[in-house]
Amino acid sequence: MKPISLLKSALLAAAAVGAMAAVPAQAASHSVGACLITKTDTNPFFVKMKEGAEAKAEELGISLKSYAGRIDGDHETQVQAIETCIADGAKGILLTASDTSSIVSAVQQARDAGLLVIALDTPLDPIDAADATFATDNFLAGELIGKWAAATLGDEAANAKIGMLDLAVSQPTVGVLRDQGFLTGFGIDVKDPGKWGDEDDSRIVGNDVTAGNEEGGRKAMENLLAKDPMINVVYTINEPAAAGAYEALKAIGRENDVLIVSVDGGCPGVANVKDGVIGATSQQYPLLMASKGIEAIAAWAKDGTKPQPTEGKNFFDTGVALVTDKPAEGVESISVAEGMDKCWG
Repeated sequence: MKPISLLKSALLAAAAVGAMAAVPAQAASHSVGACLITKTDTNPFFVKMKEGAEAKAEELGISLKSYAGRIDGDHETQVQAIETCIADGAKGILLTASDTSSIVSAVQQARDAGLLVIALDTPLDPIDAADATFATDNFLAGELIGKWAAATLGDEAANAKIGMLDLAVSQPTVGVLRDQGFLTGFGIDVKDPGKWGDEDDSRIVGNDVTAGNEEGGRKAMENLLAKDPMINVVYTINEPAAAGAYEALKAIGRENDVLIVSVDGGCPGVANVKDGVIGATSQQYPLLMASKGIEAIAAWAKDGTKPQPTEGKNFFDTGVALVTDKPAEGVESISVAEGMDKCWG
């Protein structure tokens, strides 16, 4: 009986070892960790970005953890999230930075620890502080709405009174690129293209910041209207800010004679183009940015491959299209119907 008991024990032990060995095999499908760190978790743009990252992570068997600032501009929370990702042993981080220069030291810590860091939508300053950038050509996005606004006004562009509704006083790269692109497209000398607010063109009434949300847009618009109530062109960093600007204009009965342009291409924003709240918007594609980012982290974890930029650019260009039902000669655009087919949020 004793030999049988020993054999039985050996068989049981072998089975237990086999079961233990099976656990890593099952867990291996999610053995690669990744982090998504966005500016907020309320802006529809970042909500869609998170959806895109989650879907691709599930498809590729990657364990994804998501973090966000409390508000746009919450730099400290993003730094803490990077530190958590390093401690958790993540293979890569997808980041939309609130402060594109101050975040660089934390990003370098992550890269030194062997993580692949990809900037989404908002390039770091300098851009090569990240391993790669997947983004809209934000300068082009601004340039398209600037060209459209100038072409729509025609000869009256020379007499425009422009309100600039920017993102934040820290001037993150995404805000600078869109602002400077708009002014360039409109035909205004931008002086130093690395910052906004130094222009001396008399058509610019002023700049104010919105934090990229509707309430911020309303307050910024009110501030600029106090400087000049006859503003007739409004550039906005994004569509929530544009919606706030419209409400401020509506409150003084000027909602129908001011041209508002914006950037994003979310479904609410495209609907506002259809309703005449926004004249035109440049549509970007956050789901693609995030899904491509997750694919890049998977490749990095597999064999150390880093993503390559679009030919002729220093980032991977995920595309942009001007959306309007009032096309302007010489400015390529798509209709609101086409924009609705491609929108998000």
